[in-house]
Amino acid sequence: MTDRRTDVLIVGAGPAGYTTAIRLGQLGIDATLVEADAHGGTCLNRGCIPSKAIISAASVAHEARTSEEIGITAEVDVDFEQFTRWKDRVVRRMGKAVEKLCKANNVDLVEGRAVFEDRHVARVLDGDGTELERVEFDYAVLATGSRPVELPGFEYDHQSVLDAADALSLSSLPNSLVVIGAGYIGMELSTAFAKLGVDVTVVEALESMLPGFPPALVEPVESRAGELGIDCHYEQLAQGWRETDAGLVLETESTDGQDQFEHEAEAVLVAVGREPVTDTVNLDAIGLEPNDDGFLETDDQCRTDVPHVFAVGDVAGEPMLAHKGSAEGEVAAEVIAGRTASFADRAVPSVTFTAPELATVGQTVQEAEDAGCRPIQGEFPLRASGRALTTGHTDGFARIVASGDGRVLGGQVVGPEASELIAEIALAVEQELSVEALAETIHAHPTMAESVHEAAANVLGRAIHTLNR
Repeated sequence: MTDRRTDVLIVGAGPAGYTTAIRLGQLGIDATLVEADAHGGTCLNRGCIPSKAIISAASVAHEARTSEEIGITAEVDVDFEQFTRWKDRVVRRMGKAVEKLCKANNVDLVEGRAVFEDRHVARVLDGDGTELERVEFDYAVLATGSRPVELPGFEYDHQSVLDAADALSLSSLPNSLVVIGAGYIGMELSTAFAKLGVDVTVVEALESMLPGFPPALVEPVESRAGELGIDCHYEQLAQGWRETDAGLVLETESTDGQDQFEHEAEAVLVAVGREPVTDTVNLDAIGLEPNDDGFLETDDQCRTDVPHVFAVGDVAGEPMLAHKGSAEGEVAAEVIAGRTASFADRAVPSVTFTAPELATVGQTVQEAEDAGCRPIQGEFPLRASGRALTTGHTDGFARIVASGDGRVLGGQVVGPEASELIAEIALAVEQELSVEALAETIHAHPTMAESVHEAAANVLGRAIHTLNR
């Protein structure tokens, strides 16, 4: 006998899981959401939200300290304990909002860890492994998320060796920090801590930061990192570390094995990526096995090889982005409800909240060429933007990539508010809009959004505020 029966069991209450549950509730389907930790998952509690809080706070402090050119000088004192309390309030408020929304949509919330017993029954366990109840379900949606990758020899002790969650939970600012990994997590946190006055060193095995982003977008970020005093070392592999009276020494080796280096700091932050969580739910019981990369493979409807089991979010594959997971959750809910829905050919923007921000969606010129297209592009430099000039931040550009017949294929933005500007380009890609449609849409002046308009006009050879290509 089971203690509970539900139409759909959702395992994991991160953005992918709770979105699935809420949409199912809206569609009138009985949904049970099981979460062992905190509602909102890593994104809300230990990732997206607290990291953007520290990034915002660091930017306020940095702007106040470095605005002499516009006639503003200030002595800034950062009360990190007060910041931490504010950040925690933001997280708690959002977590409660998720719970409230779930309950308002008739989602049953269950605290514990779900472990499958067979294809239609799961046990819910507490932190000690004690069974709390058994749940029978018709459908299951796996939204178990991801966790930080742990480097051999750098096991997290949460004091000297930190993961991103530890860095976001510090009670006081370190004087120095060495970061292993120059991907988006490493560079976002490096930027924030540098703006707060921390001496930051970054070690990266590859030859540049932010791999995967076009070099033209990365260049302004790398330049700004140097201005902030971030000391970046490329093509170095972390080998080990040892304690010192002042903290620790990170030992690295060049990728060709010819040279050894040492980097001193109070702590080391390991930010070399994330891996999907698939080992907590007993997948064997439902007949599922991760692929070679550790992900659960799904079709365009987010369905796994087991027809009544779906996977959404980080566990379902790259890109590991909260908004991609949420969109997958809506697709899974719609499909379970018998509606027509698909995740195929969706435009998923990617954003990094560095200084400056950078964002991309759809195809780059190179990707379009590789796909057999003869693309055309238009670009607008922010140094020609009246709004950018009034903010004092003019590094970067907006770029539109279009097909030969004028359809928007993609776009890239680097500069202030890139995370917001990319939304318009994503809409154009998703809806297969023409460049003409963007260029003919009146944008308010003076705004950063005008840069997208001007880039579209530049594709057509009729930009007003920059030279046409």
